[in-house]
Amino acid sequence: MLFIGSRACVSALAILFLCLFSLVIPSAARAQIGGERYSAFMQDAQTGEILLNVNGDEPRYPASLTKMMTLYLAFEALETGRMRANTMIPVSRHAANAEPSKLWLRAGSRIRATDAIMALVTKSANDAATALGEYLAGGTEADFGRMMTAKARALGMSRTTFRNASGLPDPRQRTTARDIATLSRRLIADFPERYAYFSASGFDWNGKYIPGHNRVLSSYDGADGIKTGYIRASGFNMAASAMRNGNRIVAVVFGGASTRERDTHIMALMDRGFDMLDQRGGGSNETIVAARRGMPSLVGTANAAPMVRPRDIPELARPQPRQQAARPAARKPATSRGNYAVQVGAYGDRASAQRAAAQAARAGGTARVEQIRSNGGRLWRARVTGLSADHARRLCRTMRGPCMVLGG
Repeated sequence: MLFIGSRACVSALAILFLCLFSLVIPSAARAQIGGERYSAFMQDAQTGEILLNVNGDEPRYPASLTKMMTLYLAFEALETGRMRANTMIPVSRHAANAEPSKLWLRAGSRIRATDAIMALVTKSANDAATALGEYLAGGTEADFGRMMTAKARALGMSRTTFRNASGLPDPRQRTTARDIATLSRRLIADFPERYAYFSASGFDWNGKYIPGHNRVLSSYDGADGIKTGYIRASGFNMAASAMRNGNRIVAVVFGGASTRERDTHIMALMDRGFDMLDQRGGGSNETIVAARRGMPSLVGTANAAPMVRPRDIPELARPQPRQQAARPAARKPATSRGNYAVQVGAYGDRASAQRAAAQAARAGGTARVEQIRSNGGRLWRARVTGLSADHARRLCRTMRGPCMVLGG
C-alpha cells in the first residue's frame, strides 16, 4: 500500500496524477468537480481497504445523505419488532410543514412504514423522513437527531452530528465522506435483506408512480444503491455502491456542481476502484490520497462556495457506460442460465412471497421462496434463481420496488 506522510508528498502525488491523466484524457472527460466543498472517499466494501481518500475527514453538510441514518434506525426497528412494515406512522404538523422534496402529507394523516421508507429512498421526501423520525424517537425530531448521533458514534462515525431526520439545512449538522462510507457499509452488512430498498428506481404512491433521483442505478453496470443529496451549502452529494466480479465498492462524493457532474465523477471513481481491485491479484496495492492545501476547518454556513477547477484531484477516465438492454418481451424470453439470483422482497407470509417471486420470474429464471428466522419470527424471501449476471441486473432495473442482485 502506498502511504503519504507529508503535505509535500501529497501535493506531489496529486500533481503527478493530474499530469499523467491530462496527457491522455480529453478535457470534456476530466472531473470538473472541485472547490472547497469537494471530498471523496472510496473503499472495498468487504475488506474495508481504502482505495481513494481526498479530504475524506473534512467536515461537510450531508444534505439528504442524512436519510441513510434515518433508514438505518428504521431497519433496526423493523428487525427488533419495534416497528412493522404495515405500521401506520402519524404525520405531525411539523412533519407536514417540511420543505420539499416531499409527498405533501397532510397533518393528522398517516403513512405506512414501508411507504415512508420507499419515499425516503426514491423521492427523498422530507415530510416522510420527519414523520418517521418522530415515530422512532417517540418524541420530537430533535430527540431523533440525538438518537441518530448516538447511533453514529456506536457505528464509528466519530465526526458526524445529526440534528434532523431529513438533511434539511442546519449549520450544526455535519459529517465526512469517510463517515458516510462507514454508514453505507454498515447498511449493506447489517441489513442485507433490506438493503435492496436502495435499488428501487421508484414506487407507487396514491395511484401515481414516483420516480427516484438516483440515475447511477440505470447508468452504471453493477450499481445497486444507495443515496443522493443536495442543499445549496453542500453541493450535490452521493453515496454509491456497485458490485462486479464478486467485488463490491462503496464510493462517496461531496460537492458536485450538478447531478450530471456528480454522477459522472462517482462512476469514474468506481471504474478506477474496480481496476485497482482487479490489479490487486497481480501485486498492485495502492491507495490514492490527496488533500487540499489550506482547506478551511468547516464548510461555510451561508451560500455555497463557487466551484473552481480542481488542482489536486486525480483526473479519471470517462466512466464505462452501463450496457443498456431492451425491456423483456411479454412472453418469457430465452435466457442463459447462471448462478445469479435476485431477491424481490422478504414477506411475513409464504403466499405473498410466492406471488412476488412468480411475478418476477415471468421474465425468466426460477421462482423460489426461502423461509428464514428473524427476531424470533419468520420471514419468507422471494427470489428468482438461475439467472445470468446480465439478466439479473436487467430484471432488477424493471422492478418497481426493492430488488437485489445475489450470487456470482
